[in-house]
Amino acid sequence: MTDYTCPEGHTSSAGDYCDVCGAPIGAGGADGSAAAAKPVTASGGAAPGSEPASSLDLDAPAVPPDLPSAGPVAGSQECPNCSAPNALDALFCEDCGYDFTTGQMPRPLQPPAGTAQPDAAPVPPPVPAPAAAGSPPVTPPIGSSDPGAMVQPPPSDPAPPQLPPSAVTPTTVEWVVEIWVDPDWHAAQDVDDPCPSAGMPVVVPLRQRSVLIGRTSTSRNIHPEVDVAGDTGVSRRHAQLTSDGQRWWVEDLQSANGTYVGAAGQPLPAEPIIGRVELGEDGRIYLGAWTRLVVRKASSSEQASAGS
Repeated sequence: MTDYTCPEGHTSSAGDYCDVCGAPIGAGGADGSAAAAKPVTASGGAAPGSEPASSLDLDAPAVPPDLPSAGPVAGSQECPNCSAPNALDALFCEDCGYDFTTGQMPRPLQPPAGTAQPDAAPVPPPVPAPAAAGSPPVTPPIGSSDPGAMVQPPPSDPAPPQLPPSAVTPTTVEWVVEIWVDPDWHAAQDVDDPCPSAGMPVVVPLRQRSVLIGRTSTSRNIHPEVDVAGDTGVSRRHAQLTSDGQRWWVEDLQSANGTYVGAAGQPLPAEPIIGRVELGEDGRIYLGAWTRLVVRKASSSEQASAGS
């Protein structure tokens, strides 16, 4: 009787299917040879490498993909005051104005007009002090529902009320800044926005020694003292003007289009400033698409109108 060998290595008397494992086998020759069997291990399974590797392993546990970890943006620095990301070479925080160089905190921003203010915390009533010997008796206030509420007699010479510093308005303004529309600066910028008609400048009194130049943003609560509202080439927080009372300096706040300083009668500046630059007597500040700023002493009429 002719014997056959199945692909698993079993000896079978049947030539179609192995009578040991049931695997299909080919017809053997007279010498009992059969189709080449797959090599097997001692346990009877296929040897490693005898079958092509599958790209999908159904038994392998599913491994979720790596998720990006939250953190600061690469190549940025985090503001210690508001935690907003800023460029590594930023001098001021774009959101709150924190000074990365000196560590100076930004001054508080004034809320826009019409914004409701939070209610102040109630102030507890003062505790009445014991009456001194010979002083007139103290009586509860008329209409008071609290029998323990007492009023102190008014002093013989009451002191005038003190106003908070924020309520005191300076009577004089020594400096002003003029906001001009400069057609020559607009032509040098080669922008698509049309240049407005050049006319008389807008004069802004400088009541503080440090003022912000930019454009108002109600949503971000940015309200610069020198508001260049019409020039979209000016950033929200574009530059800072500072003074010691006699001189003025200008500093670019990492604006999109830069800040330029020139002088009257000289060609237009071609390179933006870096760091703080002192303004000369005829100094001019160029920024945006057509804006020119001039800082000068206030006239007597301007001082009077600003004080009133």
